[in-house]
Amino acid sequence: MTVALVADAGRVRGLGHVMRCLALAEQLAPRGLDPVFVADLADLPWAVARLAERDLTWVPPGDDPAGTVLGLAPAAAVLDSYHLPESVGHRLRAAGVPVLAIVDGDSRPHPADLYLDQNLGATPDALPGPGLAGLRYALHRADVVRHRPAAPRTDDATPPRVLAFFGGTDPFAAAPVLAGALAATGVPYEATVVAATPELAARVRAVPGPHEVIGPSDELPRLVTGADLVVAASGTSAWELACLGAAAALVCVVDNQEVGYARAVATGAVAGLGRLSDLRTDPSTAVPVLRRLLTDPAERQRLRAAAWHLVDGAGAARVADALAGLIVAVGSPRM
Repeated sequence: MTVALVADAGRVRGLGHVMRCLALAEQLAPRGLDPVFVADLADLPWAVARLAERDLTWVPPGDDPAGTVLGLAPAAAVLDSYHLPESVGHRLRAAGVPVLAIVDGDSRPHPADLYLDQNLGATPDALPGPGLAGLRYALHRADVVRHRPAAPRTDDATPPRVLAFFGGTDPFAAAPVLAGALAATGVPYEATVVAATPELAARVRAVPGPHEVIGPSDELPRLVTGADLVVAASGTSAWELACLGAAAALVCVVDNQEVGYARAVATGAVAGLGRLSDLRTDPSTAVPVLRRLLTDPAERQRLRAAAWHLVDGAGAARVADALAGLIVAVGSPRM
């Protein structure tokens, strides 16, 4: 009972799609399903290691992703991609393979039997077909849920501890920009900055300030819960930060994050730092927000409580149940 998880991945495309599919994959084995990733991970050893730790396998999509998926004789397929052609969904469904498509707001939907939009403010009536919508279905990995505190943290260090990270590849080089904005606040703090590449690490180390620089880490959930303030990119990681009850300040890294970024900031559960393209030109525009967060523990505690209440960490199990039900409802693929 193979389930093919087709996810965007790459140095530029990042790992967000793979990570949320990984959260779903962890829930499939207990339901008698065998997840296999179809993704371009050849140049992403950190992601390959995360799959290996869970005894999960992957295959490259090749020039014919639909053919690759069909070659696995899957009981179902999950499509989490901005780049696959619509023909993939059409071919899979024509072969009798039930398809779950993960979408983000107004992202182009794939032909599917069931849709998932895990984002804040998503509603079922806005989906292109039957589906699951909203943070109730946010996909969180087991290591994230395991570190979710029983209640929002109320203690803070002096000076505050800051964690800054911008995805598994940080393709738009946000780390040195935000390290510079933190340094420009002129107030005490201790920061750990995750640099995705040696080149980015060198650029962060060149920024004056109390910055410890580390590489990509599978210890992020622990680091998040130990930080007083987390500076990160908007996107799928925003909901992981909420699950962990983090006081988070988010930057909008790419255009397709704008809707989710605006909705997240509007809840009052995260602070907004603006668009990375603007900060690259003038990082000082983020300085007042960062200075306030670094000097106001009561505001950080308020953010933690608001974020913690947004999600409960059970979204991946709910989606896995829905996918298992879809397989039963649609039946075995006609190969």
